[in-house]
Amino acid sequence: DIDHLNLRVQKELVEWLNWLKADIGFDGWRFDFAKGYSAGVAKIYIDRSEPSFAVAEIWTSLAYGGDGKPNLNQDQHRQELVNWVDKVGGKGPATTFDFTTKGILNVAVEGELWRLRGTDGKAPGMIGWWPAKAVTFVDNHDTGSTQHMWPFPSDRVMQGYAYILTHPGTPCIFYDHFFDWGLKEEIDRLVSVRTRHGIHSESKLQIIEADADLYLAEIDDKVIVKLGPRYDVGNLIPGGFKVAAHGNDYAVW
Repeated sequence: DIDHLNLRVQKELVEWLNWLKADIGFDGWRFDFAKGYSAGVAKIYIDRSEPSFAVAEIWTSLAYGGDGKPNLNQDQHRQELVNWVDKVGGKGPATTFDFTTKGILNVAVEGELWRLRGTDGKAPGMIGWWPAKAVTFVDNHDTGSTQHMWPFPSDRVMQGYAYILTHPGTPCIFYDHFFDWGLKEEIDRLVSVRTRHGIHSESKLQIIEADADLYLAEIDDKVIVKLGPRYDVGNLIPGGFKVAAHGNDYAVW
C-alpha cells in the first residue's frame, strides 16, 4: 500500500509525474481507484505536475430499487463525481469518468430508453449537470473485456456509442470495441459526425422524446440522434436533416 499522506511519497510521485511529462511526453493522468485516497491528495499531484488533462475513476454502485434495476433518480451517485471535481479544482484539468451515465445506459438500451431523460428533463448522468467535467464511456478494461464486471449489453454496444459520441461530455472509445469487435468503421462514422459539426463537451442537448422504444435528441441544433427500435420517426425530424450514420436500432441525422 502507498501512504499518500506521507510527504516523501507525495514529493517522489510528483517528481515521477513531471519526469513522465517532460522526458517521456505524457500530458495527462488517469487516477485509478481514486476513492483510495482523498481528492485533496489528487489535487496536490495535479497542481504540482500541471497536466493538460486528468480523469479519475470513482466507481460506486448506483441506487437500486426492489426490482433490482437502477432508480430513475441517481442524483446522489453523480453528486459524488461532481464533489470530487469540486474539491480538486473545477477550473483545472480534472474530470471524472461518468459512471452514472454508463450505469443508466446499460439498462436503458434494454427497452427502457425513458431512463435517458431525468426528472429535470436533462440527461440523467453527470453530463446533465457538469458535462465539461464528465468523461463518458460504454465499457472499459474493468467493466468489459476479460474482467467483465459490469458489461454493456454486447448486442447493443453501438447504441451506446451513438449516444456518447453525439452528446456533451468527453467520450472515450474502448480499445476492444474499436480494434477487436469489428466496430471500427461504425464508430469512425460517429466520430466524424461529432468532429464535422463541432460537437464538444459543453454542447447543448435538447431531448425530444424518451419512451421505452425511442430516444430522440438534438445537439447544438446540428445533429439528431435516435436510439431504439421504433422506425417511423420522420414526423419528429425537422426538414433539412439527412441520415449521416445508422446501424442496429440507432440513426444519426
